[in-house]
Amino acid sequence: MISEHEILNVFAQNVVFFRHRLKISQEELAFRAGVHRTYVGMIERAEKNITLVNIEKFAKALEVTISELVEKVPGREQ
Repeated sequence: MISEHEILNVFAQNVVFFRHRLKISQEELAFRAGVHRTYVGMIERAEKNITLVNIEKFAKALEVTISELVEKVPGREQ
């Protein structure tokens, strides 16, 4: 079974990957998702357990599906 720590890390890595793909800052992602910039930083460092509502906001802001944000993809490890 996958650990909570690993789940948070996979999500964090995917957020960073898709944010970089869009070439947007943490501040721009925060604006698009309707959250604070420091919250984006905590998510990207896997310091915060994100809610389902905010997962949906991040997916829309990053123009991806929820599945893409939670999928473990080899080579995306930080």
